[in-house]
Amino acid sequence: MRFLLAAPLLVAALSGCDALGIDSPEKVAAVREADGKAIGGACRHAGRAIEDCYALNKKADRAAVFAGWREMNDYMRENKIDEVRPQLAGQPAAVPATAAAPADEEAPADKPKAKPAEPGKGKGKHRDA
Repeated sequence: MRFLLAAPLLVAALSGCDALGIDSPEKVAAVREADGKAIGGACRHAGRAIEDCYALNKKADRAAVFAGWREMNDYMRENKIDEVRPQLAGQPAAVPATAAAPADEEAPADKPKAKPAEPGKGKGKHRDA
């Protein structure tokens, strides 16, 4: 008998509890919007156009991305902050003009490239017929 009375109370108490790990739709929407604003702000700070930002972040909410981009744009204009160009790990950083290679060394681009051999026109005597 006690179990029948305690079970509904226990269910009612745990239904509003976040300890179960179940996120409410409002919480999911708030997190999604915050992520979109962060993405948009980061894109603007990096000097990316809003269209590029959309292309790089297809899963992000476009309205939130634009809101973050616009907020960062206003903030950067008010405080006269310059863009910070991204440097990806796979791409080498730009070489300053003072650190250019000396003129004595021959650049590999100056050498003519060999023409690739066409199939069927090899040096052998046998031909496919």
